[in-house]
Amino acid sequence: MNAFDWGAIWYAVPYMLQGAVVTLEISILAMVFGTVIGIVCGLVSVSRVGPLRWLVRVYVYFVRGTPALVQLFLVYFALPEIGIYVSAFWGGVIALSFNAGGFIAEIVRAAIGSIEPGQTEAALSIGMTDRQGLLLILLPQSLRQMAPPLTNELITLVKGSSLLSAISIAELTRSAQMIIAERFTPFEIYAALAVFYLIMISALARASEYVEKRLA
Repeated sequence: MNAFDWGAIWYAVPYMLQGAVVTLEISILAMVFGTVIGIVCGLVSVSRVGPLRWLVRVYVYFVRGTPALVQLFLVYFALPEIGIYVSAFWGGVIALSFNAGGFIAEIVRAAIGSIEPGQTEAALSIGMTDRQGLLLILLPQSLRQMAPPLTNELITLVKGSSLLSAISIAELTRSAQMIIAERFTPFEIYAALAVFYLIMISALARASEYVEKRLA
């Protein structure tokens, strides 16, 4: 039985740190864009504008019904066929944002739907429009219900960023694969990869717990 190769770990750490930085950059951008998309689509899904509600429903159905990897390939490989060219980095950001936005839209819709209907009636009775009631009354009250599933979705997004290795983005997983091809130490490098992800996800989980406590 071969001994654990610590030398491969020390060799890999600097390169994996560089990959972790790329992973965090893409994940943060996708978190921001995906949250904006999700909130907008979630608000539209509970509005009275029928055609827009239908479009959001189709979007959410597509996101939930297709693998994230297929969505990534559609962005990176299919869009150039219709004249839309994006770099691998921004293709990854767009694909992750698109995927997260669909799930966050459902989180927002469900959270707003859980608010007592009397809140809407009260807003209308004091002269607010539907849009004002939605933005100023229902959305703020639904933040507490949104927080747990929203933070879980953001954690899933970070883990899902490993799919970007399929389009050769030098993120964390791709960095590990390149080192394995060079050093032929898959067990050691994949173990180190797992530790890197655990550290990032644990930090994000602690931050989400803090946010949830503040909202409570």
